[in-house]
Amino acid sequence: MQAMSVFSAFCSDFYVNMRLGLKLDLPERRETVLDLFDRVRRAFPRLSKFQRYEGELALESDSSQREWQWVALRQTSIRAGHVNPSSLADCYNFHQALLEVAPYFLSISPLDIDLLEVVFGFDFETEHDNDSIVFDALLANSPLAGLADGISMDGGVERVIDAQPSLALSLGEEGQMQVVFEVRTKPRLPVAGDRGGDPISVFLTVRKFGPLGSLDELKSEFSSLVAHAEFLAEQRVLPCLVMPIHETLQSRG
Repeated sequence: MQAMSVFSAFCSDFYVNMRLGLKLDLPERRETVLDLFDRVRRAFPRLSKFQRYEGELALESDSSQREWQWVALRQTSIRAGHVNPSSLADCYNFHQALLEVAPYFLSISPLDIDLLEVVFGFDFETEHDNDSIVFDALLANSPLAGLADGISMDGGVERVIDAQPSLALSLGEEGQMQVVFEVRTKPRLPVAGDRGGDPISVFLTVRKFGPLGSLDELKSEFSSLVAHAEFLAEQRVLPCLVMPIHETLQSRG
């Protein structure tokens, strides 16, 4: 298991998110949601703020702190995140605890599980233009750079306004596991886990599709996903995405 400093040293914020996607809608009864959130709050006392977003109910800790956590329920998914965790072990324990209790409070069947995914996120706060930074860091020396040579047909100056590269891979012969590498430069609609602002975000998503044989498999599947995520983050995301963006930001001052 990698030390936290490996993943957090070159970005403003590092976080690990989890999503359990379902085929059927979750129960909407107040008692069911509140009972689950109360159970989570007892296990993780700093999760004390109950929030409502568009299409989402969330339980959060104080997001003004550098380290914080959140859990959110949408119509067909359970999501959670740990931002700037003090250790990966603490982060994984948080997600696994949720995977252990949520199915029982929400009456989730193994057949209902559509997917389980883990996201490693790296945010870069900057006052520079996000798309310009990403283009210079990741695309400037590629064949794609020829599409933006800087001068238009009428002699006007061109400016890159959207540079958000992504790549998806299938793992295994049956393709039940997928990996997505993604860079985002645009703000999103407010949801749980979003601090606001407009950072450059690098996402590594590793997902496994269901169904599962039993709910007991959730823990082992999660461990498998984070093992893949750690390997890919160290071997590919850091050298190919995170470090180039970090170095370009450093060169801009």
